[in-house]
Amino acid sequence: MKAAIFREFQGEINIENVPDPTTVPGGVVLKVEATGICRSDWHGWMGHDPDIVLPHVPGHELAGTIVETGSEIRSWAVGDRVTLPFVCGCGKCQPCSEGNPQVCDHQFQPGFTHWGSFAEYVAINYAEQNLVHLPETISFDEAASLGCRFITAFRGVVDQGQLKAGEFISIFGCGGVGLSAVLIATAMNARVIAVDIDPRKLEIAKALGAEHCLLATDSNSLIETIHDLSSSGCHVSVDALGSSETSLNAINSLRKRGKHIQLGLMTGHDSNLAIPMDRVIARELEVIGSHGMPAIRYDAVFELIRQNNIDLERLIERKVSLPEGIEILTKMNSFPLSQGVAVINSFA
Repeated sequence: MKAAIFREFQGEINIENVPDPTTVPGGVVLKVEATGICRSDWHGWMGHDPDIVLPHVPGHELAGTIVETGSEIRSWAVGDRVTLPFVCGCGKCQPCSEGNPQVCDHQFQPGFTHWGSFAEYVAINYAEQNLVHLPETISFDEAASLGCRFITAFRGVVDQGQLKAGEFISIFGCGGVGLSAVLIATAMNARVIAVDIDPRKLEIAKALGAEHCLLATDSNSLIETIHDLSSSGCHVSVDALGSSETSLNAINSLRKRGKHIQLGLMTGHDSNLAIPMDRVIARELEVIGSHGMPAIRYDAVFELIRQNNIDLERLIERKVSLPEGIEILTKMNSFPLSQGVAVINSFA
């Protein structure tokens, strides 16, 4: 099969012919129909993920068709249209037994712990409990735009943030995760304040339902403006980018007893953020991490999309070939290239 592969971090990513994947007893092989290009893939290529073993094939936001099943698979068949969360739980460890496979002790993560979906085919372990049937109303391209960004935003805003109708939410960073959070919060009838450094991203956020769109400039005036717009601060804040500045600004945008949800990955010098604990204590704030979403919550995601007629195509900026996807991935840290979601749907 053809696959995009790199043999050193930050090195060239080349399309090569590599052996087709094979199944394990509890796994399947998927024909990749579409795969998203995510900032997490960029982090992996940069060398920020300790789970990656070289050489490596990136890609974790995927949808496809089952072409082979392992001997232990009972619920799935060749030809099924499926997607999956980017963290697949083993189903046996304590977190999995408690209903939290997204923090499984033995995670399978395509594109990180194993080769991913920047390829014609991909092998998926722990398939029985982690695959998700894809409704006919959702295309492969749209499904690729769901994960990890939309599902990460869904769990962060809905499950972790417990956002309610009428509440204010500040969303820092309007890339794929942030724009997904805007869509979800708007569908929940919350009041969205979107923040970014790129006016073009803010235009998209406005079109998706953000009530206020703020250009991030001076942090002090930005926080003051958010508190004025939200009558003393937001109920929920989200850092959808992953930086010390956006995370601190999001925390400082909260009202008393507000909840901050950290969605953006914190790597390098941002890994150990100096959280203003004096403010957290005095205002009884909550700082909550959110890592993906379990497969069992996809039904709730599909229902939110159905009830609110959410057009997932609005999140997709570009549909590209595998060679074009490689170029986008290696330049992903360039802000002008990171509006919306790019999806690879051609592997020729």
